[in-house]
Amino acid sequence: MRKLILISICLLSISQWAHAALFDDKEARQQIVDLQQKTDAQNQSTQASLEALKKSQQALEQRILSVENVIKSQGLMDLLSQIDRLNEELNKLKGELDVAQHNIEVSQQRQKDLYADTDGRLRKIESGNASPANTAPENKEPPVQMIITATAEASAESKAFDSAQALLQTGKYKDAFDAFDKFLQTYSNSKQVPNAQYGLGFSQFSLKNYKAAIATQQKLISQFPDSAKVPDALFNIANCQIQLSDIEGAKKSLRDLIAQHPTSELIPNAKRRLAVLESIKK
Repeated sequence: MRKLILISICLLSISQWAHAALFDDKEARQQIVDLQQKTDAQNQSTQASLEALKKSQQALEQRILSVENVIKSQGLMDLLSQIDRLNEELNKLKGELDVAQHNIEVSQQRQKDLYADTDGRLRKIESGNASPANTAPENKEPPVQMIITATAEASAESKAFDSAQALLQTGKYKDAFDAFDKFLQTYSNSKQVPNAQYGLGFSQFSLKNYKAAIATQQKLISQFPDSAKVPDALFNIANCQIQLSDIEGAKKSLRDLIAQHPTSELIPNAKRRLAVLESIKK
């Protein structure tokens, strides 16, 4: 009789454990569905913003081309200043595109991490590898909550970079400089360091601190020679040199950009700018 009672108690415990595991599984699945719906909606909104930004970028490039087409009939430096302002607007749009793309990548990575974790839990439950005596997880924090916690930590870094980028895009160059400088000190190992370094240099350029801007962009090129921001840094250096009346230096920077990064989207602008500088009589 005693053995029968013990067997009944064991069976009841196993049944309760299986019911709890199934409940947790359903809850995790529902959280995945909710997260996926939010992610899809965010991605659709971001994609629409990307398309609008690309159209604005194309319109600005056409305006720049129109200005440079009449450069021989007007004052060179005045026209170059107009082009620099247009390029500044274009760089703002490129920054917005970078931020939007970054948000999509972060969202997609969060979704992949959640899928991977939940899939592992489902496989353990379905295969029966979990032992009733070992049902208590080592970490009492649910996997979904662990992901949310890790995401919050990454979000602070992303928020800091996005905030600095937003200041740059709205023309608050002094505040943008301070924000990028703080980001580089706080998140020195971030994958956004090259972008932040470029933003710091562009802020200095916009504040007319041309020599400092050149030094900042040269540091980017030296530390991150394979970064996608290197062509932008070279182009920004050339613009700084033009403002400093260092025409020969600007020519060299533009030639380096054209030779070293022939597939960059900046090549058409760089070639036109170089042609203008080469037309100046010594």
